[in-house]
Amino acid sequence: MTSTSEVKAPRQSPAHWFRNQLSNIAPFLTLLFLVVFFSIASPSFLSFGNLQNILQQVSITGIIAVGLTFVILTAEIDLSVASVANATGIVVAFFTLQDASVNIANIPLAGGFAIILAVATCLALGGITALGVTRIGIPSFIMTLAMMQICDGISAMLVRGQIAYAVPSLIATLGSRSVFGIPWLIIIAALALLIGHLVLTYTRFGRYVYMVGGNREAAEYSGLNVKLILGAVMVISAVCAGIGGMLGVAHFGSAQQNEFDTYLLDSIAAVVVGGTSLFGGRGSIIGTLIGALIVGVFRNGLALSGVDVLWQEFAVGFLIIVAVAIDQWLRRVSA
Repeated sequence: MTSTSEVKAPRQSPAHWFRNQLSNIAPFLTLLFLVVFFSIASPSFLSFGNLQNILQQVSITGIIAVGLTFVILTAEIDLSVASVANATGIVVAFFTLQDASVNIANIPLAGGFAIILAVATCLALGGITALGVTRIGIPSFIMTLAMMQICDGISAMLVRGQIAYAVPSLIATLGSRSVFGIPWLIIIAALALLIGHLVLTYTRFGRYVYMVGGNREAAEYSGLNVKLILGAVMVISAVCAGIGGMLGVAHFGSAQQNEFDTYLLDSIAAVVVGGTSLFGGRGSIIGTLIGALIVGVFRNGLALSGVDVLWQEFAVGFLIIVAVAIDQWLRRVSA
Protein backbone atom coordinates (compact mmCIF):
# COMPACT_ATOMS: atom_id res chain seq x y z
CA MET A 1 0.00 0.00 0.00
CA THR A 2 1.45 3.34 -1.03
CA SER A 3 0.68 6.53 0.83
CA THR A 4 0.99 9.92 -0.71
CA SER A 5 1.40 13.26 0.94
CA GLU A 6 0.80 16.68 -0.45
CA VAL A 7 3.66 19.14 -0.43
CA LYS A 8 2.40 22.60 0.17
CA ALA A 9 4.27 25.59 -1.18
CA PRO A 10 5.58 27.85 1.57
CA ARG A 11 3.39 30.87 2.18
CA GLN A 12 4.88 34.21 1.31
CA SER A 13 5.16 36.78 4.05
CA PRO A 14 3.35 40.09 3.44
CA ALA A 15 6.70 41.88 3.19
CA HIS A 16 7.97 39.43 0.55
CA TRP A 17 4.72 39.72 -1.42
CA PHE A 18 4.92 43.51 -1.29
CA ARG A 19 8.50 43.51 -2.62
CA ASN A 20 7.46 41.26 -5.51
CA GLN A 21 4.52 43.50 -6.39
CA LEU A 22 6.32 46.81 -5.89
CA SER A 23 7.25 47.16 -9.58
CA ASN A 24 3.52 46.95 -10.41
CA ILE A 25 2.25 49.10 -7.56
CA ALA A 26 4.87 51.87 -7.54
CA PRO A 27 3.99 53.44 -10.97
CA PHE A 28 0.29 53.71 -10.08
CA LEU A 29 1.05 55.21 -6.66
CA THR A 30 3.48 57.67 -8.29
CA LEU A 31 0.83 58.76 -10.81
CA LEU A 32 -1.75 59.16 -8.05
CA PHE A 33 0.67 61.24 -5.95
CA LEU A 34 1.53 63.53 -8.88
CA VAL A 35 -2.13 64.11 -9.75
CA VAL A 36 -2.98 65.03 -6.14
CA PHE A 37 0.12 67.20 -5.75
CA PHE A 38 -0.34 69.22 -8.95
CA SER A 39 -4.10 69.53 -8.33
CA ILE A 40 -3.25 71.34 -5.10
CA ALA A 41 -0.38 73.32 -6.64
CA SER A 42 -2.36 74.53 -9.67
CA PRO A 43 -6.16 75.03 -9.68
CA SER A 44 -6.30 74.69 -13.47
CA PHE A 45 -4.60 71.28 -13.49
CA LEU A 46 -7.84 69.26 -13.23
CA SER A 47 -9.72 71.31 -15.81
CA PHE A 48 -11.17 69.32 -18.71
CA GLY A 49 -9.12 71.24 -21.25
CA ASN A 50 -5.86 70.58 -19.43
CA LEU A 51 -6.57 66.88 -18.92
CA GLN A 52 -7.33 66.52 -22.64
CA ASN A 53 -4.13 68.41 -23.39
CA ILE A 54 -2.15 65.94 -21.23
CA LEU A 55 -3.69 62.96 -23.05
CA GLN A 56 -2.82 64.46 -26.43
CA GLN A 57 0.72 65.21 -25.29
CA VAL A 58 1.31 61.65 -24.08
CA SER A 59 -0.38 60.04 -27.11
CA ILE A 60 2.68 60.39 -29.36
CA THR A 61 4.95 59.29 -26.52
CA GLY A 62 2.66 56.32 -25.88
CA ILE A 63 2.68 55.17 -29.51
CA ILE A 64 6.48 55.33 -29.68
CA ALA A 65 6.82 53.71 -26.24
CA VAL A 66 4.76 50.67 -27.31
CA GLY A 67 7.48 49.58 -29.72
CA LEU A 68 10.22 50.51 -27.27
CA THR A 69 8.58 48.28 -24.64
CA PHE A 70 9.02 45.26 -26.93
CA VAL A 71 12.70 46.11 -27.36
CA ILE A 72 13.47 46.69 -23.69
CA LEU A 73 11.61 43.52 -22.68
CA THR A 74 14.24 41.60 -24.68
CA ALA A 75 17.01 43.38 -22.70
CA GLU A 76 17.94 45.53 -25.72
CA ILE A 77 17.64 49.29 -26.30
CA ASP A 78 16.59 51.51 -29.22
CA LEU A 79 18.05 55.01 -29.11
CA SER A 80 16.84 55.83 -32.62
CA VAL A 81 13.09 56.00 -31.99
CA ALA A 82 12.85 59.80 -31.88
CA SER A 83 15.01 60.21 -34.98
CA VAL A 84 13.05 57.53 -36.87
CA ALA A 85 9.85 59.36 -35.92
CA ASN A 86 11.32 62.65 -37.15
CA ALA A 87 12.59 61.18 -40.43
CA THR A 88 9.30 59.40 -41.15
CA GLY A 89 7.28 62.54 -40.44
CA ILE A 90 9.51 64.54 -42.78
CA VAL A 91 9.28 61.85 -45.49
CA VAL A 92 5.47 61.94 -45.47
CA ALA A 93 5.58 65.75 -45.76
CA PHE A 94 8.33 65.65 -48.41
CA PHE A 95 6.11 63.62 -50.74
CA THR A 96 3.08 65.87 -50.15
CA LEU A 97 2.30 68.96 -52.22
CA GLN A 98 3.44 72.03 -50.26
CA ASP A 99 2.45 75.66 -50.52
CA ALA A 100 4.48 77.76 -52.95
CA SER A 101 5.97 79.68 -50.01
CA VAL A 102 7.69 76.52 -48.74
CA ASN A 103 11.25 76.54 -50.09
CA ILE A 104 11.78 72.76 -50.30
CA ALA A 105 12.55 70.90 -53.53
CA ASN A 106 10.18 68.08 -52.73
CA ILE A 107 8.41 65.44 -54.85
CA PRO A 108 4.61 65.80 -54.56
CA LEU A 109 2.66 62.54 -54.81
CA ALA A 110 -0.88 61.43 -54.08
CA GLY A 111 -1.58 61.19 -50.34
CA GLY A 112 -1.79 57.40 -50.33
CA PHE A 113 1.60 57.02 -52.03
CA ALA A 114 3.19 59.47 -49.59
CA ILE A 115 1.92 57.42 -46.65
CA ILE A 116 3.10 54.15 -48.23
CA LEU A 117 6.58 55.59 -48.80
CA ALA A 118 6.73 56.87 -45.22
CA VAL A 119 5.71 53.47 -43.82
CA ALA A 120 8.22 51.78 -46.13
CA THR A 121 10.89 54.16 -44.82
CA CYS A 122 10.38 53.28 -41.16
CA LEU A 123 10.17 49.58 -42.07
CA ALA A 124 13.47 49.83 -43.96
CA LEU A 125 15.14 51.70 -41.10
CA GLY A 126 13.93 49.10 -38.62
CA GLY A 127 15.06 46.32 -40.94
CA ILE A 128 18.56 47.77 -41.23
CA THR A 129 18.78 48.03 -37.45
CA ALA A 130 17.56 44.44 -37.11
CA LEU A 131 20.18 43.17 -39.57
CA GLY A 132 22.95 45.08 -37.81
CA VAL A 133 22.00 43.65 -34.42
CA THR A 134 21.19 40.07 -35.40
CA ARG A 135 23.42 39.32 -38.41
CA ILE A 136 26.48 41.51 -37.93
CA GLY A 137 26.33 41.31 -34.15
CA ILE A 138 26.53 45.03 -33.41
CA PRO A 139 25.24 45.79 -29.90
CA SER A 140 21.83 47.46 -30.04
CA PHE A 141 23.15 50.50 -28.15
CA ILE A 142 25.75 51.19 -30.87
CA MET A 143 23.55 50.18 -33.81
CA THR A 144 20.63 52.37 -32.79
CA LEU A 145 22.98 55.23 -31.92
CA ALA A 146 24.32 55.01 -35.49
CA MET A 147 20.76 54.76 -36.86
CA MET A 148 19.87 57.89 -34.91
CA GLN A 149 22.57 59.78 -36.80
CA ILE A 150 21.50 58.27 -40.12
CA CYS A 151 17.89 59.35 -39.57
CA ASP A 152 18.99 62.83 -38.55
CA GLY A 153 20.97 62.98 -41.81
CA ILE A 154 17.91 61.92 -43.82
CA SER A 155 15.84 64.62 -42.15
CA ALA A 156 18.49 67.26 -42.83
CA MET A 157 18.89 66.30 -46.49
CA LEU A 158 15.15 66.37 -47.20
CA VAL A 159 14.21 69.71 -45.64
CA ARG A 160 17.64 71.42 -45.48
CA GLY A 161 16.70 73.57 -42.51
CA GLN A 162 13.31 74.55 -43.94
CA ILE A 163 9.84 73.75 -42.60
CA ALA A 164 7.13 71.78 -44.41
CA TYR A 165 3.51 72.15 -43.36
CA ALA A 166 1.23 70.01 -45.52
CA VAL A 167 0.66 66.29 -44.94
CA PRO A 168 -1.81 63.86 -46.58
CA SER A 169 -5.42 64.49 -45.59
CA LEU A 170 -5.72 61.14 -43.78
CA ILE A 171 -2.69 61.89 -41.62
CA ALA A 172 -3.95 65.44 -40.99
CA THR A 173 -7.30 64.05 -39.83
CA LEU A 174 -5.81 61.44 -37.52
CA GLY A 175 -3.22 63.81 -36.09
CA SER A 176 -5.16 67.02 -35.59
CA ARG A 177 -8.91 66.41 -35.72
CA SER A 178 -11.54 64.84 -33.47
CA VAL A 179 -14.54 62.52 -33.68
CA PHE A 180 -17.42 63.02 -31.22
CA GLY A 181 -15.19 65.42 -29.31
CA ILE A 182 -12.38 62.88 -28.86
CA PRO A 183 -9.12 63.64 -30.71
CA TRP A 184 -8.22 60.93 -33.21
CA LEU A 185 -4.66 61.06 -31.85
CA ILE A 186 -5.85 59.75 -28.46
CA ILE A 187 -7.90 57.01 -30.15
CA ILE A 188 -4.93 55.85 -32.26
CA ALA A 189 -2.68 55.83 -29.19
CA ALA A 190 -5.26 53.78 -27.26
CA LEU A 191 -5.48 51.29 -30.14
CA ALA A 192 -1.68 50.99 -30.34
CA LEU A 193 -1.45 50.36 -26.60
CA LEU A 194 -4.30 47.83 -26.73
CA ILE A 195 -2.76 45.91 -29.64
CA GLY A 196 0.64 45.90 -27.93
CA HIS A 197 -0.95 44.60 -24.71
CA LEU A 198 -2.85 41.85 -26.51
CA VAL A 199 0.24 40.73 -28.45
CA LEU A 200 2.45 40.58 -25.37
CA THR A 201 -0.17 38.97 -23.14
CA TYR A 202 -2.05 36.52 -25.34
CA THR A 203 0.18 35.50 -28.25
CA ARG A 204 3.05 33.05 -28.61
CA PHE A 205 5.25 35.84 -29.94
CA GLY A 206 4.62 37.83 -26.76
CA ARG A 207 5.69 34.89 -24.61
CA TYR A 208 8.82 34.53 -26.72
CA VAL A 209 9.67 38.21 -26.12
CA TYR A 210 9.53 37.65 -22.36
CA MET A 211 11.54 34.43 -22.66
CA VAL A 212 14.32 36.13 -24.63
CA GLY A 213 14.53 38.95 -22.12
CA GLY A 214 14.23 36.75 -19.04
CA ASN A 215 16.89 34.18 -19.97
CA ARG A 216 18.32 34.37 -23.48
CA GLU A 217 20.54 31.34 -23.09
CA ALA A 218 17.66 29.17 -21.92
CA ALA A 219 15.52 30.47 -24.79
CA GLU A 220 18.20 29.42 -27.28
CA TYR A 221 18.54 25.96 -25.70
CA SER A 222 14.77 25.51 -25.95
CA GLY A 223 15.02 25.94 -29.72
CA LEU A 224 13.69 29.50 -29.92
CA ASN A 225 14.99 31.58 -32.83
CA VAL A 226 16.31 34.41 -30.65
CA LYS A 227 17.73 36.42 -33.56
CA LEU A 228 14.36 36.41 -35.30
CA ILE A 229 12.64 37.71 -32.15
CA LEU A 230 15.26 40.43 -31.68
CA GLY A 231 14.97 41.49 -35.32
CA ALA A 232 11.18 41.55 -35.08
CA VAL A 233 11.11 43.81 -32.02
CA MET A 234 13.50 46.24 -33.70
CA VAL A 235 11.18 46.49 -36.70
CA ILE A 236 8.14 46.86 -34.42
CA SER A 237 9.90 49.70 -32.60
CA ALA A 238 10.68 51.50 -35.87
CA VAL A 239 7.11 51.13 -37.16
CA CYS A 240 5.63 52.48 -33.92
CA ALA A 241 8.09 55.38 -34.06
CA GLY A 242 7.15 56.02 -37.69
CA ILE A 243 3.43 56.09 -36.91
CA GLY A 244 4.08 58.45 -34.03
CA GLY A 245 6.20 60.62 -36.33
CA MET A 246 3.54 60.92 -39.04
CA LEU A 247 0.79 61.74 -36.55
CA GLY A 248 3.16 64.07 -34.72
CA VAL A 249 3.87 66.35 -37.68
CA ALA A 250 0.11 66.60 -38.28
CA HIS A 251 -0.47 67.42 -34.61
CA PHE A 252 2.34 69.99 -34.50
CA GLY A 253 1.33 71.48 -37.85
CA SER A 254 4.85 71.28 -39.27
CA ALA A 255 7.68 68.93 -40.22
CA GLN A 256 11.22 70.07 -39.44
CA GLN A 257 14.55 68.90 -38.11
CA ASN A 258 14.96 68.05 -34.42
CA GLU A 259 11.20 68.20 -33.87
CA PHE A 260 11.06 64.98 -31.85
CA ASP A 261 14.24 65.38 -29.79
CA THR A 262 12.45 65.25 -26.41
CA TYR A 263 10.58 62.08 -27.33
CA LEU A 264 13.59 59.81 -26.88
CA LEU A 265 13.91 60.72 -23.21
CA ASP A 266 10.13 60.70 -22.68
CA SER A 267 9.65 57.31 -24.36
CA ILE A 268 12.43 55.64 -22.38
CA ALA A 269 11.08 57.26 -19.22
CA ALA A 270 7.54 56.01 -19.96
CA VAL A 271 8.76 52.42 -20.36
CA VAL A 272 11.18 52.36 -17.43
CA VAL A 273 9.09 54.40 -14.98
CA GLY A 274 6.17 52.15 -15.91
CA GLY A 275 8.00 49.17 -14.41
CA THR A 276 9.65 47.53 -17.41
CA SER A 277 13.10 46.33 -16.44
CA LEU A 278 16.06 47.52 -18.51
CA PHE A 279 17.48 44.03 -17.93
CA GLY A 280 14.54 42.45 -19.77
CA GLY A 281 11.91 39.87 -18.98
CA ARG A 282 9.67 41.99 -16.77
CA GLY A 283 7.19 44.70 -17.70
CA SER A 284 3.93 45.35 -19.51
CA ILE A 285 2.14 47.73 -21.86
CA ILE A 286 -0.20 48.72 -19.01
CA GLY A 287 2.87 49.81 -17.08
CA THR A 288 4.09 51.75 -20.11
CA LEU A 289 0.71 53.53 -20.31
CA ILE A 290 0.97 54.53 -16.65
CA GLY A 291 4.59 55.57 -17.22
CA ALA A 292 3.60 57.77 -20.16
CA LEU A 293 0.89 59.39 -18.03
CA ILE A 294 3.42 59.97 -15.24
CA VAL A 295 5.79 61.75 -17.66
CA GLY A 296 2.93 63.75 -19.19
CA VAL A 297 1.47 64.78 -15.83
CA PHE A 298 4.97 65.57 -14.54
CA ARG A 299 5.84 67.84 -17.49
CA ASN A 300 2.41 69.50 -17.55
CA GLY A 301 2.36 70.09 -13.81
CA LEU A 302 5.85 71.60 -13.85
CA ALA A 303 4.88 73.87 -16.76
CA LEU A 304 1.73 75.06 -14.95
CA SER A 305 3.88 75.70 -11.89
CA GLY A 306 6.16 77.96 -13.96
CA VAL A 307 9.19 75.65 -13.97
CA ASP A 308 11.63 76.38 -16.80
CA VAL A 309 11.71 73.89 -19.70
CA LEU A 310 15.41 73.15 -19.08
CA TRP A 311 14.64 72.15 -15.50
CA GLN A 312 11.84 69.94 -16.80
CA GLU A 313 14.41 67.96 -18.80
CA PHE A 314 16.54 67.67 -15.68
CA ALA A 315 13.54 66.44 -13.68
CA VAL A 316 12.57 63.77 -16.24
CA GLY A 317 16.17 62.55 -16.35
CA PHE A 318 16.18 62.30 -12.55
CA LEU A 319 12.91 60.36 -12.76
CA ILE A 320 14.61 57.75 -14.97
CA ILE A 321 17.51 57.42 -12.50
CA VAL A 322 15.07 56.79 -9.63
CA ALA A 323 13.14 54.20 -11.68
CA VAL A 324 16.32 52.31 -12.63
CA ALA A 325 17.56 52.46 -9.02
CA ILE A 326 14.27 50.89 -7.87
CA ASP A 327 14.62 48.23 -10.56
CA GLN A 328 18.14 47.39 -9.35
CA TRP A 329 16.91 47.14 -5.77
CA LEU A 330 14.06 44.85 -6.79
CA ARG A 331 16.52 42.57 -8.61
CA ARG A 332 18.65 42.30 -5.47
CA VAL A 333 15.85 41.61 -3.01
CA SER A 334 14.17 39.04 -5.30
CA ALA A 335 17.44 37.19 -6.06
